Amino acid sequence: MTVAEAAGVLLLTHLHGERTIDSKTSPTDAVTEMDRAAEALIVQRLLAARPDDGLLGEEGANRAGTSGVRWVIDPLDGTVNYLYRRAAFAVSVAAEVDGWPVAGAIVDPQRGETFHAWLGGGAWLDGARIHTSNVATLDRALVGTGFDYVPERRRRQGAELAEIIDVVRDIRRAGSAALDMCAVACGRLDAYYERGPHWWDAAAGSLIVREAGGIAEPLPAHARPAEASSADIWIAAAPAVADAFRALIVQAARAAEA
Repeated sequence: MTVAEAAGVLLLTHLHGERTIDSKTSPTDAVTEMDRAAEALIVQRLLAARPDDGLLGEEGANRAGTSGVRWVIDPLDGTVNYLYRRAAFAVSVAAEVDGWPVAGAIVDPQRGETFHAWLGGGAWLDGARIHTSNVATLDRALVGTGFDYVPERRRRQGAELAEIIDVVRDIRRAGSAALDMCAVACGRLDAYYERGPHWWDAAAGSLIVREAGGIAEPLPAHARPAEASSADIWIAAAPAVADAFRALIVQAARAAEA
């Protein structure tokens, strides 16, 4: 069992337990004791196996390391879904070198699915190789998105959505950026965009999309994805619609800011 899978088992075991809830960026941005417990488990096991590596975790793990490898951890992506016992929450763990992910795993505990990839080795769902869809036009593209917890950002995201929704097939909102990227990687979505994901939300998922044949990047694109800020819009898309989708999202963002 991988470290990410072990954290997924922990989350699933305590899914129906009582919750201790705090908030982060806004009153609706929840964090639970299970976010912290899952991160603690991951950190403990990673450091036991690789004591010289660095760490960056959503719930506070931060360690420079000396090996040149840093682990980027989102112990519970989709906390609000987990809080409500809804589907679509995940564990995301990536290894990066010089700001670029070189390996990553995302576990969906409820589906019992593990997405994983390594640089140059393709993308996989459990034991099967996965690829992005072959959709060729935006009007046939099913698009995933998400919304920020800060009201001002949500209003701007609503304005962006209004510019997009009549151009694509339809919009889906699952509540987990990591799983949305995995959905693009295996063809359950054709594209995804969201303003505000942090690097721990996107590190593993962006590698999985790229190894599945798609594109995944922050807009504006940075020299290294790890430098993206929470103000950037992350996109992922199947290759045949990538250029048109990127242009659409840029246009929608400019219209929303006008």
